[in-house]
Amino acid sequence: MASFSRIAAGSTAIAAFGLICFVCGLSVAREPAAAVDILLSTGKTVIGQPIEYPSGSPANVTAAVITMQPGQSTGWHKHDVPLFGYMLEGEITVDYGPKHGKKVYAQGDTLMEAIGEPHDGSATSPGPTRILAVFVGAEDVKNSEKAAPPY
Repeated sequence: MASFSRIAAGSTAIAAFGLICFVCGLSVAREPAAAVDILLSTGKTVIGQPIEYPSGSPANVTAAVITMQPGQSTGWHKHDVPLFGYMLEGEITVDYGPKHGKKVYAQGDTLMEAIGEPHDGSATSPGPTRILAVFVGAEDVKNSEKAAPPY
């Protein structure tokens, strides 16, 4: 019986301590959780294609910052790998041809670029345009290559 009363007393003390901590705002020290802001979550490109990853070669991810001056153009090109873009600064107008038209992306915008479709981007802001580009490719597949205009 003495053993039971010691257990009961110990349980009561723990419960009382927990209640005091709760009421007084005391807690066990721990790191606060990291904040997560989702920038983009999609299974489709900017022109509505399903995102497909290259197969047959080992994966190769490339991250780059593309800087363009006002009026500068990328020239007609295409990507055969998925490309995530995040607009760090400025604005770009991308021409996807007569089938998909033009789209404008500005600072803070995100996109999954068209795969295998020719397009041409022009920096349309008065200052520099900077884009974080993350290519999710494969060792034997080019991230980007020149393409004929669709016009």
